[in-house]
Amino acid sequence: MSRNEQVTPFRVDIPQHELDALHAKLDAIRWPAPLPGDGWDTGAPTRWLRGLVSYWRETYDWRAAERELNQYPQFTTEIDGQRIHFLHVRSPEPDALPLVLTHGWPGSVVEFLDVIGPLTDPRAHGGDPADAFHVVIPSLPGFGFSGPVAESGWDTARIARTWAELMHRLGYERYGAQGGDLGASVSPELGRVATEHVVGVHVNGDPGPMPDLPLTEAESASLSPLERDRIARIEAFMREEFGYLAIQSTRPQTLGYGLIDSPVAQLAWIMDKFREWTHPRSVDPEDILGRDRLLTNVMLYWLTGTAASAAYVGYAQEQAWGEPNKNSGVPTGVLVLAHDVGIRRYAERENTIVRWTDVTDRGGHFAALEEPDLLTKDVREFFRTLR
Repeated sequence: MSRNEQVTPFRVDIPQHELDALHAKLDAIRWPAPLPGDGWDTGAPTRWLRGLVSYWRETYDWRAAERELNQYPQFTTEIDGQRIHFLHVRSPEPDALPLVLTHGWPGSVVEFLDVIGPLTDPRAHGGDPADAFHVVIPSLPGFGFSGPVAESGWDTARIARTWAELMHRLGYERYGAQGGDLGASVSPELGRVATEHVVGVHVNGDPGPMPDLPLTEAESASLSPLERDRIARIEAFMREEFGYLAIQSTRPQTLGYGLIDSPVAQLAWIMDKFREWTHPRSVDPEDILGRDRLLTNVMLYWLTGTAASAAYVGYAQEQAWGEPNKNSGVPTGVLVLAHDVGIRRYAERENTIVRWTDVTDRGGHFAALEEPDLLTKDVREFFRTLR
């Protein structure tokens, strides 16, 4: 094995001076005056964010978060010139199926901490040991300890090729893929670039493509009530929430100066999306996910200075938006929780859908964080016939 193919053990160990610098920043915040109404419609409310920042400064324990992360084996390796950080947790079951789990933006490997145990050791979590997985959880290039990036071109196909090489280096020649958000694009792409190795792809949300809007009158008339609701929410997203995406995909560097210099700006930028994309939307995100988990996710962006790099990789894709993808033929399962807007008839244009689960009363965009039991159950059942 050449030097740049080595897999090196890794532990999270942030120097104390970096935590002290963060605290100094939090002590010197220059707060804006609240906008009229101080509600979520104009972004993270000042009254709400002040409370979360106070908790971050006075109560949140990064060292406890480090210990939680470090209880799982972590590694780094260099692939295609990029450092890749990943968790690799092997199951005690000898016949476990390898599974690569891919997060999205504004998430991180923290998303999957609550599913590692049930997936790798179902026997210890009330499940069938025949459903066990060896899990590999990479940080996306440009995100967290896989960042920053030094060159362009990190579209979903390149990330998928990187994941295929990673699984090869780990000795896995037959494996599954799962992901949400950007991971719901990378995982089907892994099925396209490594078709002979990927036994199945499972996504939460939508594997793509999205429908072309506006729909024709005839197409609109053919939709079910559930599909019409999802089309309406896609349209609302394009009208009301697209601003962050427009900025990240066109000016990630300009945005990055503020996010990397101000922890409160970084916190607000990420919390805005956790509030919009968790379910129910009317509930503040810490009441769904807990303050500590939310802040640990933000800390991976802050401590690594990867806000601009993650935005750049996540959304400044060089491939043409809407360009059709080849159907790999790999069996694909989709879990659509209450917040998300996946529509089977459109997903089937590029994916071989063999399982589709609609959950209309529970869960948001961050399935592994919000509904770990539900996600684990769906993943187990999907892969049960593909092992």
